[in-house]
Amino acid sequence: MERKVSMQDIADRLNISKNSVSQALSGKPGVSEETRQLVQKVADELGYQYAGSRKLKQPEHTTAPKNIALIASDFAFSLVSFFGEIYLSVEKEVRDRGMNLFIESINSESKEKLILPSLLSNHQIDGILILSHISTDYIAKVIDTGIPTVLIDHHEPSLQADAILTNNRFGAYSAVEHLIQLGHQEIGFIGDVTFSPSYQERLDGYFLALRQYGLEPKHEFIFTKAQEDLGELNQYFEALDTKPSAWFCVNDGHGFLITSLLQQKGYKVPEDVSVCNFDNGQLSQIATPKITTMDIDLKYFGKKAVEQLWWRIHHKEDPIQEILLPTKLLVRDSTAKFHNIG
Repeated sequence: MERKVSMQDIADRLNISKNSVSQALSGKPGVSEETRQLVQKVADELGYQYAGSRKLKQPEHTTAPKNIALIASDFAFSLVSFFGEIYLSVEKEVRDRGMNLFIESINSESKEKLILPSLLSNHQIDGILILSHISTDYIAKVIDTGIPTVLIDHHEPSLQADAILTNNRFGAYSAVEHLIQLGHQEIGFIGDVTFSPSYQERLDGYFLALRQYGLEPKHEFIFTKAQEDLGELNQYFEALDTKPSAWFCVNDGHGFLITSLLQQKGYKVPEDVSVCNFDNGQLSQIATPKITTMDIDLKYFGKKAVEQLWWRIHHKEDPIQEILLPTKLLVRDSTAKFHNIG
């Protein structure tokens, strides 16, 4: 009588433990998807008899995901120089994994009325990527669909979803530290921290650097509700009795406008005033002089988001993860050693 194939036979063939074979065949966690599929392939080849004389039903996540949805607000999709690069890297990573990418732009009406994209019901969507902020209520409704979701460049305490984020605090710290090491002690902050959690975190990094170097923040130099508007920035600037010797700007737009404003008023950048910003977008690159900035690897951003979504699809019950990606200081011509100009 022919001997039945055992789990140990499969383990010996693959040079793995019997326990790993058991986990793979039962659909329990503890082995990788690659190992699971390999075990089942060898089990079939050897003629292994599954429990109850039938092949055990494969766990839900043994089927590779096919369809991924990428959604974002109209505003986010309009910021081509920043989010466009992330989108392209998402598209490439999805394609390389043999999946389909569906894209939906969320307009103001859909956001306000909490109307979800039709593709979430018209297609078999395995995972969702949400690019930047839409609204907390809208994102919460997407998450409530139960479809695995990863947020890109956004998070919020009430949103229970994985997030791929820039390490904004440490990035801003590095930028302000750069200015301090050039001899600047009176450093202004400009940005609208209500616009995004990222901007609030950059303000935190600004304070952290000042504290680390024993510098007291001058609150008259700190503008936390400043819009990207030259006229508004001019009002802030004109209201100052004394001026900072350097500015840390929360993003490219503010950095470009502050540089332009200073030059219009006869200041030389960086001889008189230094300017540093965040994001390394097109504006910091086309400004004269080019602006010192914190660079974000946008291609890696998209790649990491797809990797995390793939993992989340296969590990639906695991704790939520927030992954911080590093930034890099790019020193350009808008920052220089402090010179007291009186």
